[in-house]
Amino acid sequence: MMSAVYSSAREVNFDAIVGPTHAYAGLAMGNLASQRHKHAVSHPRQAALQGLAKMKLLADLGIPQAVLPPQRRPDLDMLRRLGFSGDDAAVLSAAGQEDPGLLAASSSASAMWAANAATVSPSADTADGKVHFTPANLVSQFHRSIETRATAAILRVIFPDSARFVHHPALPACLPLGDEGAANHARLTPSYGQSGLEVFVYGRDESSTTTNTAAPRRFPARQSRAAAEAIARLHGLDPARTLFLRQNPEAIDAGVFHNDVICVGNEDVLLVHERAFAGGAADLNRITEAYQAVSGQRLHLITIPESALSLSESVETYLFNSQLVTAPDRSGMRLIAPIEVRDHPSARRCVEQVLADSANPVNAVTWVDVRQSMNNGGGPACLRLRVVLTEAELASVRPDVFLNDSLYAMLTDWITRQYRERLAPGDLADPRLLQEVRRALDELSQILRIDMITAA
Repeated sequence: MMSAVYSSAREVNFDAIVGPTHAYAGLAMGNLASQRHKHAVSHPRQAALQGLAKMKLLADLGIPQAVLPPQRRPDLDMLRRLGFSGDDAAVLSAAGQEDPGLLAASSSASAMWAANAATVSPSADTADGKVHFTPANLVSQFHRSIETRATAAILRVIFPDSARFVHHPALPACLPLGDEGAANHARLTPSYGQSGLEVFVYGRDESSTTTNTAAPRRFPARQSRAAAEAIARLHGLDPARTLFLRQNPEAIDAGVFHNDVICVGNEDVLLVHERAFAGGAADLNRITEAYQAVSGQRLHLITIPESALSLSESVETYLFNSQLVTAPDRSGMRLIAPIEVRDHPSARRCVEQVLADSANPVNAVTWVDVRQSMNNGGGPACLRLRVVLTEAELASVRPDVFLNDSLYAMLTDWITRQYRERLAPGDLADPRLLQEVRRALDELSQILRIDMITAA
C-alpha cells in the first residue's frame, strides 16, 4: 500500500451530549468509579452542561468540534423483549419492582462516552481511500450492548456520503469478538493527513497457544484480539502499519477497563504509563520501532513511571484519559485534563514535568470539570470520538452537528429547560421522566435536524 498524504486533513472531536437519564447505577464491572458511586443521586443537567462546556472550550481553541445526540432511554423495546408488558407506565413499574437492575440498564445514558461508539480509520490509512467506521458491539456489558444499533444509525446520518465514508456493521455480538471501539485504539502519525500507525489494544486472545500468559484475576478483559484484527481487515489497513498489543492484566485488575484510561496518543506523541501493556518496556519499544519504520521519524514517547504515579493513582485521577490536541497553528499540543489531576499532587507533578520538557510538543494544559462523568468512570477523552477528515470529507458531514456560538447557546438553553436537576435511582420508573425525555429529544431533533434521533 502506498503512503497517502492529505495536507488539509484535520481531527474533529464528536462529543456525545449527556442524556437526560444520566444516573449512577454501578453497571460497569471493572470500572471502579462507577462501582464507587452506585445508587448515588446524579445531576443530569449539570452533567450535560459540563460536557457541553468542554466541547465549547475545544471549539474556542480552534479545534473542530461536533456533537452526537443522546439515545432514547429508557429502552422500552428492550424491556418488552425481556417479558415486561402493558403500556409504557406498566412496563416501567413492573421492571422497577421486579428487576431494578434491568430498568437501570435499559435507562443508562452510557452512550455519552462516545469513545466507545466506534473504531474509525481515516482515508489516509485505508486501501480504498475512504473513511471507515465500525460501530462497537460492546458485548461485555449489557447496558452498553443495547447502544450499537442506534449508534450505527446516527453515524450513517451524520456521515452520509458513500463516496467518502464506509459504514461497516458491528462485529457479531459474541464475547470472542468483543469490541469496545476507539477506547482501545490509537493512531500515531507525523500529521493527521499522513498515513499512520494504527495501534489496537486488546485484553483477551482466545487463539493464543501461550500457556504462561497471565489473565486478569479481578475483572474480565473486554476487548478481544480477534475483534481488533477483524476491524483492521474490514478497514483495509496495511498490516505493515498496524500493531496489536495486549493490555497489562494487572492494569485491568487495577481498574483500567479500557486502554484510554492508561494511554493517550495524538499525532507523533504517545503519553503512556509504563505498566500499560503486558510486554512492558518491550511493547513500548515495539511502538517506537514500528512508528519509525512507517514514518521515518521519531516518536515522542512520554512514559510515566510507576514510581511517579501508580496504577491506582492513574485510575483515580484519569490523567491518561485527558484529551491531547494539536494547536491549530501547530505551535504545540495541549492536554485537556480533568480537575482531578490538578487536585492530585503526584498527577499534577507529572503534568508539570511533561510541560517543562522541551523535547516533546506538549506545552499547555487546560483543566476541565466533568465530574458528573468522572463519577461514573468517564473522563474528558471518554466523551469524544475522534474522526480525521480532509476538507472535502469535512464538507460532506451533516453541517448542523458542528458546535458554534449559536448551537452552544441553543443547547445550553435546551438542557437547562429540559433536564432534571437531580435523579435518584427510583426515579427511573417514573413515567413522567419518560415523557420528559421524549419531549427533550423531539426538540433536539429540531435543533440538530436529525429526524431519527429518537429511533432505537
